[in-house]
Amino acid sequence: MLNVRSHTQPAPASRYHTSLAVDDSEIREAQRLRYQVFAEEMGARLSSAQPGHDVDLYDPHCDHLLVRDLASGEVVGTYRILPPDAARRVGIYYSEQEFDLTRLGFLRPRMAELGRSCVHPAHRSGAVITRLWMGLADYMVRYGHQYIVGCASIGMADGGHAAASVFRQLSEHHLAPVEWRTTPRYRLPVESLDDGRTAALPPLIKGYIRLGAMVCGEPAWDPDFNTADLLMLLPMAQLNRSYVRRLLA
Repeated sequence: MLNVRSHTQPAPASRYHTSLAVDDSEIREAQRLRYQVFAEEMGARLSSAQPGHDVDLYDPHCDHLLVRDLASGEVVGTYRILPPDAARRVGIYYSEQEFDLTRLGFLRPRMAELGRSCVHPAHRSGAVITRLWMGLADYMVRYGHQYIVGCASIGMADGGHAAASVFRQLSEHHLAPVEWRTTPRYRLPVESLDDGRTAALPPLIKGYIRLGAMVCGEPAWDPDFNTADLLMLLPMAQLNRSYVRRLLA
């Protein structure tokens, strides 16, 4: 079990409390929220042996960021972080199930992975996702990872048209250089799905872009979650520090 580090961002007037999980019981709270969102709400096919929880082989190796509602005490937002040393122990990043990361191989000793982001449906006003980004920004600055990688999902309820539009919009100004491009294992046929319309960026992707992240290439289709996933890469040298300062102020 990873010795999870814990800290909080002071926000006396906030309804929410942000921290890293300090024990297995807090990790289980995050896993229950993930199950509620991914399995019950989104209909994802989860291969978890623990009923009512989203559990996989990466969880014991990750730091788990939690946003807790102070009124109810419930965990209402979560994100997990796989540090580079833990990724070496596991042997593979989660995103490698969806993308060929060969071109990012030389970044591995300095690259942390983000994943399993979700917010309780009753707390999606924007405040919780902001608290998650505050926690992530603080974590990245504190622990000095030089590269952050993670999948950002777009729902496929419309058959993938919005995902194709989002990719087109992002590729105009936020596409990674060719040496950092990745290849999806199950490619979404964006050329046939893009209808030319403008699509709203999902909050998670918008947060990545505001921090200074890039899109590593075309989206992959995740059949278990029925989402189109974009691989996002944030070199910390390109971090939008003015945005981070606003988050942590």
